[in-house]
Amino acid sequence: MSEISINELEAAINFWRTRSPSSGDELSLCKEASALSKPYALMIVQRRASVPSDGLDPVARNAWDAYVRATRG
Repeated sequence: MSEISINELEAAINFWRTRSPSSGDELSLCKEASALSKPYALMIVQRRASVPSDGLDPVARNAWDAYVRATRG
C-alpha cells in the first residue's frame, strides 16, 4: 500500500484538467479529474496529508494509475 500525498493528488487533477479541459456551460470536470477531486476534497476537510492508494474507488484508482504511467513511465 502506497500513500498519495495531497500535492501529488493535486498534480494528478491538474494533469487531467490540462489534458481534458472542463466543458459545457457548467464547466464540468472530465471523469478522471472528477474522480480524483473527491478524495482530494476529503483530505482537505479531514486535514490529511496523504491517502492510501488502495483507498481510492475504482474510477479514481484508474485515473491515478494512468497519471502515474503518463508522467513517470
